[in-house]
Amino acid sequence: MCTLATLSALALLASFAPTLAAEEQGDAGQVSYNNACRTCHSFKPDDNRLGPTLHGIVGRKAGSIEGFAFSPSMKASGITWDEATLDKFISDPNAVVSGNKMQPYGGVADAGERKKIVDYLKTLK
Repeated sequence: MCTLATLSALALLASFAPTLAAEEQGDAGQVSYNNACRTCHSFKPDDNRLGPTLHGIVGRKAGSIEGFAFSPSMKASGITWDEATLDKFISDPNAVVSGNKMQPYGGVADAGERKKIVDYLKTLK
């Protein structure tokens, strides 16, 4: 027999499910980012390392961060980073911008992992 207290508790737990799922996705994205990107890139503003910061990358013009020495090909690429371009670049940087400075990075072959990374990058604003 279901009581009002039991139903209320179930409703309360169900209301947290979307939040918990989003947090889990964010955590999974950060793990994927850490595995594929963190060695060279920071997610903090104004924190360029071997690679430029990836903070705010979605919607940003490629090669546009002051204080980072981008390759001439990256500066001239004309790319504005969106989800599709980031996915392609993370898969195979040389296929998107030949002559970039991402060597020896070989890319992320798994589409699911790339999606997690791109979804995580979208949160870095």
